[in-house]
Amino acid sequence: MFEAEFWVAVAFLLFVLLLIYVGAHKKVAEALDARSAKIKAELDEAARLREEAEKLLAEYKRKQAEAEREAAAIVTEARAEAERVVAESKAKMEDFVARRTKLAETKIGQAEAQALADVRAAAADAAVAAAEKILVQSAKGKVADDLITRGIADVKAKLN
Repeated sequence: MFEAEFWVAVAFLLFVLLLIYVGAHKKVAEALDARSAKIKAELDEAARLREEAEKLLAEYKRKQAEAEREAAAIVTEARAEAERVVAESKAKMEDFVARRTKLAETKIGQAEAQALADVRAAAADAAVAAAEKILVQSAKGKVADDLITRGIADVKAKLN
């Protein structure tokens, strides 16, 4: 009477009606809706995390740029400080050399003056000795002694 395909179709129809009666289609729809909501929540969370990551990236880039500016300012300041120290050291060295040169010139001048005084004293002593010998040989007696003493005193006074 009825073919097997007919009974398969009837059984399938009964099965579908049973599923509808039990509410399986609602449960499947709810499961799909829940799955859809979960996926939407995950996508929203991913979008929020991406925005946070972009904000953090922008913040770190800003901080990096700021750090680079600070580093450049520090390098510029260090160069200026080094140039100032070099200029200051050069000025101190020039001042030191000038003072040493002046001190050396002063010592040389003092040595020249002392040498000149020593030469004059030696010349005066030699002149006194020569005058004494000449006067001793040419002048005699008490007059000669007074003359020699007074002459020696005058020569020493004039030469010194």
